[in-house]
Amino acid sequence: MTTTAERTERSGPLSGIQWKDYVVYGGFVAVFLFFSVTQRSSFLTVPNLTNVMVQAAPIAVLAVGLVFVLSAGEIDLSIGSVVALSALSAAVVLRDTGAWPLAVLAALGVGLAVGVLNGIFVAAVRLPSFLVTLATMGLVAGLARQLTDLQSVPVTDDAFIALFGAKWFGLPATVWWTALVVILGAVALRQTRYGAHVLAVGNNASAARVSGIKVNRVRVAVLVGSAMAASVAGLLYAARLQGARYTLGETDLMTAIAAVIVGGTSLFGGRGTVVGAMVGSLLMAMLNNGLILAGLSVSQQMVARAVIILIAVSISLRGKRGS
Repeated sequence: MTTTAERTERSGPLSGIQWKDYVVYGGFVAVFLFFSVTQRSSFLTVPNLTNVMVQAAPIAVLAVGLVFVLSAGEIDLSIGSVVALSALSAAVVLRDTGAWPLAVLAALGVGLAVGVLNGIFVAAVRLPSFLVTLATMGLVAGLARQLTDLQSVPVTDDAFIALFGAKWFGLPATVWWTALVVILGAVALRQTRYGAHVLAVGNNASAARVSGIKVNRVRVAVLVGSAMAASVAGLLYAARLQGARYTLGETDLMTAIAAVIVGGTSLFGGRGTVVGAMVGSLLMAMLNNGLILAGLSVSQQMVARAVIILIAVSISLRGKRGS
């Protein structure tokens, strides 16, 4: 009869590796090589690769917030709307006062208010986060449309643009801010008690509560963090585009969720990776960029991107569900 030790030894040193966790890295390399070969003259240029990083930046910021939400076993569907309202709030404050610190505070205030509202209904009223954030998504989107009566608001403040949209040491400030958010998120998830509590709540909320973890406090915290991350993404959009409108972020929700899931975060809670989400965001941006360079029409881009995302997410979810 074969013992457990014999089976472990026979299975080899690589048997414990969860290969599905590395789908995003393999996918990134495959897509990069594919477009490097098929679109060599236009894809492998410094301006284009910089553009890929800039396009990925707000998605990566959103993804960091979503990693914590999904790891805690929750979901936040309101982040796209928060991006738009935060960017518009900053733009309006800049237009009316010319004070960039007030504009930043206004944008972050939007995220804080929406996050607290979501947290109260999830933790205190005990409603599912899916329904709560679906409702606040519509609420915030409506406020964004009403704030400027569907009009775009230009951003011309030099200090604001220099802070969030200029180039620092050869790279756009957007990339540096994103790197800072990713580093802080990765450290918080893996090196702090808060991160351990988030994963524990997502893995088994009842057991976490018995062990003394304030489950409701964790749920509020991750929803506030997600909304605040969306506000930061709104600031990055406003500075890069030098303007804001109500449509900002409306297509980012599903892209960010796909980046997070492909990156290795479990849709069922208890498992998350910020670095994987960042790579997933770069993968999504690179895919979009490559399809545009290939000359596909908008409808063809949508079909190709949806198929690729569906395949990648399916592979990733099969691994997480079976682990």
